[in-house]
Amino acid sequence: MKIPRVLLADDHRVVAEGLRGLLDPHFEVVGVVSDGRELVAAAKTLDPDVVVLDISMPSLNGIEAARELRDAGLRTKVVFLTMHREVTYAARAMEAGASGFVLKHSAPSELVTAIREALRGGTFITPQIAGELFDTVRGRGPGGAEALDELTHRQREVLQLVAEGRSAKEIAAVLRISRRTAEFHKARLMETLGVQSTAELIQYAIRHGVSSV
Repeated sequence: MKIPRVLLADDHRVVAEGLRGLLDPHFEVVGVVSDGRELVAAAKTLDPDVVVLDISMPSLNGIEAARELRDAGLRTKVVFLTMHREVTYAARAMEAGASGFVLKHSAPSELVTAIREALRGGTFITPQIAGELFDTVRGRGPGGAEALDELTHRQREVLQLVAEGRSAKEIAAVLRISRRTAEFHKARLMETLGVQSTAELIQYAIRHGVSSV
């Protein structure tokens, strides 16, 4: 019987290695990466059955990484393991194609259950937020992220990098675009989101789960 193959992504190496030890008895851990861009590249190369990833990662957060995996047509299942219990994060994770959302302080068995459920084609949401998430999806919970849905993938990338304190020059280098193009994307972000300063951009990014910085 084939052992399911799992790829781990967490920017805290100690946490990642701890996860490896937890999952090794049940699955084949094919790799450990530390940021979203590494994750996308590794998933395309290794073709794991499941990716277990955090939301807060440098350069490209877990939600945007999940979007890239989905848009690339990979059949890899995605399970989030995060310390963020805010339902906003969970809602965006599921919209990005996740099959599971588990909190880091949950029992270890919960992560194993979530992975197995994803492999069966199902969905697992940690019970602590499942009800609240259901209400939010049905429109009875907190909103406020509508403008975020209007942003392009590139604009969301720029938004995260701005929230991390990157300059236009640094953003250009990470995304392999010109500095002028980076500045253009930032200006369009501010216009679309209706904010007047970089500080307000950062506050928006944190409030809506784009960045936890």
